[in-house]
Amino acid sequence: MKKFDSRLTDVQATKVIPVRPDEFDFDEYSEYADKLNVRCKTFWTADSGVMVYRRMRVGECFSYGCRNMKQSLEYQLGALKMSLNFKADIPNFLEPWYGTGTIASAFGGEYVWIAGNAPAMKPAFDSIDDLLEYTPKEVKHTGIGRHTLDMIDYFMEKTGGKLPVSLTDSQSPLNIAGYLLPLDKFFTYMIMVPEKVIRLLEIIANLSVDFNNEQVKRIGNALVLPGHGFASSTKWSGLGMSDDNAIMISPEQYLEIVNPSAGKICRFFGGYGFHSCGDWSGWIDSVLNIKDIRMADGAFSNETDPDAIKNLEVYHRFSGTGIVLNARIVGDIHTIEQQVRRLWAPGMKLVVVTYCATCDEQNRAYDLIHRICS
Repeated sequence: MKKFDSRLTDVQATKVIPVRPDEFDFDEYSEYADKLNVRCKTFWTADSGVMVYRRMRVGECFSYGCRNMKQSLEYQLGALKMSLNFKADIPNFLEPWYGTGTIASAFGGEYVWIAGNAPAMKPAFDSIDDLLEYTPKEVKHTGIGRHTLDMIDYFMEKTGGKLPVSLTDSQSPLNIAGYLLPLDKFFTYMIMVPEKVIRLLEIIANLSVDFNNEQVKRIGNALVLPGHGFASSTKWSGLGMSDDNAIMISPEQYLEIVNPSAGKICRFFGGYGFHSCGDWSGWIDSVLNIKDIRMADGAFSNETDPDAIKNLEVYHRFSGTGIVLNARIVGDIHTIEQQVRRLWAPGMKLVVVTYCATCDEQNRAYDLIHRICS
């Protein structure tokens, strides 16, 4: 199996040709998505099964391109058009994404832009007491928040609400805290003054709930869940949240201190979607015990993540739980076959996310995955 290629800007990205809204066939894609969503609904209510999702991740939209809503939409429309040629069970969707510090902007944070890169945000506070004394703005009144909402309005106007749309990248309160305080200090506070950390995470959760409501008002029935990095559908539930800092604390700390605030955000969407980069196999007990969890996401090949999950067999514990495992597997058909054979167990609800370079390879991978998991 190949190793992670650190020379690539985005190992999960697909090169696409941008398409202007006036050149895109909205009715064709809407009919295509409706057809696949019938399968999605059946899968979601079933006790077990497998779905294949050929993700069309546009690298430009997750870096410098997220700053330009017109450019972002055209690239994403190009991705949707391209996806029609790849055999899959789940439709791709649009995402008005503008960086990971959206909620942190309520505390006065501003993006740092380096040409050709995604935006970054540096922690602006040195102590949790200073942070708790600060009165945050509503996110919709920040520059980043307004841009995100304007981007959603632009997407909805240009597509006529005919295409599936996700919320912007939803970060967990734990991740957001990392944009406000240096993580070494934050983790020390988690041990020394956990009650203050819980207060901070609750404030962040309330800001997230309010801003999510603003997004939902605009997206309406076009909303897909869990959204962002997950395979998603208008027929599914739960909100997917990036929780990459979770593996830097103990599973017990995660459940006791972090999860209540994250659960508050997800409650309005019918449950929780867990994502962490890296190998979170040691956190399976905590993840499976998250209240109302609907889906969990992970990287299951070396080409997907520099610290990809190694012990695939331990994920057989998802069998019989009804929790969907969203398995991202960058690699050729041999890699996909090898990893799916290790990962699959009867009784699982598995989504295999592929990134095959050609339609022919994708078609063969699709058929192979369904044979293995039949």
